[in-house]
Amino acid sequence: MKTLYESNINGLNLLRRGKVRDIYSIDDERFLIIVACDRISAFDSVLTTPIPEKGAILTEMSNFWFNFTSHIIPNHLMPIESAPVDRKYKDILNGEELRSRAVLVKKTEPLPVEAIVRGYISGSAWKEYKQCGKVSGITLQKGLVESEQLPQPVYTPSTKAESGTHDENISFDETIKLLGETVAVKVRDISLSLYNFAAEHALERGIIIADTKFEFGLIGNELILIDEILTPDSSRFWPLDGYSPGKSQPSFDKQYVRDYLESIGWDKNPPAPPLPEDVIEKTREKYKEALNRLTEKNSK
Repeated sequence: MKTLYESNINGLNLLRRGKVRDIYSIDDERFLIIVACDRISAFDSVLTTPIPEKGAILTEMSNFWFNFTSHIIPNHLMPIESAPVDRKYKDILNGEELRSRAVLVKKTEPLPVEAIVRGYISGSAWKEYKQCGKVSGITLQKGLVESEQLPQPVYTPSTKAESGTHDENISFDETIKLLGETVAVKVRDISLSLYNFAAEHALERGIIIADTKFEFGLIGNELILIDEILTPDSSRFWPLDGYSPGKSQPSFDKQYVRDYLESIGWDKNPPAPPLPEDVIEKTREKYKEALNRLTEKNSK
């Protein structure tokens, strides 16, 4: 099965190569081309082993959600054929290698805050709660257990550390200092609306969205939803069947990868060891299952 570990678009300037996505500028300067590759990361390391079809699956899922939530907030996607860009860029996007994994987007000024919404307590939030009963400065009720649904979703923003390696949880008051009160309130309220809308849709299809991350940018004074949304790379997706609070849950993301790396005693310092074929295939199947469930018209 063909994979794309890194893209290479001749004649375009590669602005940034992230953990999964490669971002190119085009000479118009109002738009970018984003390519989702088949790279996968775990424990802050990009693995040398790709997951076939992962980039295409992430692109299809993210595009579904962008379109499905466009009544809540505009997003950065641009329809390829109607976009006011040179034909050569449309031909690049429609080419065989990139057709299923590349998008044309409006260029924005990204906000320095990651908008995280949690409907269930898990991951770093669970660790913080056990220590002090709070998450990002928000006091939660006593007696919660791991993976328990919260009385209502909470907004727990984060920002990038100076090193750019790890995210740092911050309070809402700190986001006001970074963004200004008007934008900070708007980002929080829209993030909660997006989560509630998506979580209801997913639950009808047998998936719990435990938490998720949104990113926003500005075009002038207009707030725009950017990056990717509501994929297994930016969210915790749990199968509704078998959901049982009080422990960690199986998931639709990198579970097999993380479990394998833990099982072999990797010290989590790069480079990461290669993945065996069964882990690669099981991971690909989970991503595909999440896509099929979420985008099908009929509920589970």
